[in-house]
Amino acid sequence: QLQLVESGGGLVQPGGSLRLSCAASGFTLGYYAIGWFRQAPGKEREKVSCISSSGGHTKYADSVKGRFTISRDNAKNTVYLQMNSVKPEDTAVYYCAALPWAFCGSETESLYHYWGQGTQVAVSS
Repeated sequence: QLQLVESGGGLVQPGGSLRLSCAASGFTLGYYAIGWFRQAPGKEREKVSCISSSGGHTKYADSVKGRFTISRDNAKNTVYLQMNSVKPEDTAVYYCAALPWAFCGSETESLYHYWGQGTQVAVSS
C-alpha cells in the first residue's frame, strides 16, 4: 500500500517557525520528485515548493521564497518543509505529493499521483 503521511502542523505565532514532514511507506521516495501544496479555506490548492528526487533542485512560490526551505532525507524516506518567519496568510492545510518523475517545475498538480491527507497549519497570535 502506497502511502504519504504529513506531520508537524499546528498552531504557531506570526514570525515563528514550523517544520513539516512527509514520510512515505510502501515505496521508495527517492525515485520521485516531491511537491508541497497548501489550501486555505475558500481558495484553490497551490504549490508552494517542490524538490527533485535527489534533492539537488528546488522550486518555490514567490510568496514563500526566502522563508520556506524544502529538503529531503532519502535514507529516511522523508521530505521536509521548514517554515520560517510565518505569516497569517500561510494558514492552510499542507499536503505533500509524489511526482513520478525525477524533476519538478511547472507541472500541473494532476500529474502528482500520490497524495497525503494533509496537516493543518494555523498562524495566529
